Amino acid sequence: MNGPPKDVHPVLRRAAAPRAALDLLAQAQRGLDEAAELEDPNDRYATAHLAALRTAAAVLAVRGRPESTARARRRIRSAWEVLPEVAPELEEWSRLFAAGAPRRARAEAGIAGAAGRRDADDLIRDAGMFLRIVEQMLVRQPALPLPRTREEPEEEGGGSPRLRAG
Repeated sequence: MNGPPKDVHPVLRRAAAPRAALDLLAQAQRGLDEAAELEDPNDRYATAHLAALRTAAAVLAVRGRPESTARARRRIRSAWEVLPEVAPELEEWSRLFAAGAPRRARAEAGIAGAAGRRDADDLIRDAGMFLRIVEQMLVRQPALPLPRTREEPEEEGGGSPRLRAG
């Protein structure tokens, strides 16, 4: 028999991420949806950047660790500074969004022209890609059983064929 048996259904595994992280990912998606609907480039940019920040916060909720010293705990660091320490594979994303933080601050302050339409469109696209990558990192997909295949009987003893995962 090739492939999984017909009567076996995928087993949904528990999500790898705690509820707080999943909530942050959902908020990030809602923020991206909202950003895509807004007209003002400043609003679109700021909302998309906030969605990216919520996505980073989800990673920190799962992988973050308290600072080891009292002095380090007193120091305030941005999520973009901490993210590469706990998820080195996201360092380039962290740099990208950290570079956009001053523009977000200007956009939120209502400074005319802080973000153009193209800036906002690019950030919405980038934040969406970042969210998809983080979702794949933190949330497990349904698992199918391995297909079963038949092996040849052992040379001596002739017993029945053994099944093996393959």
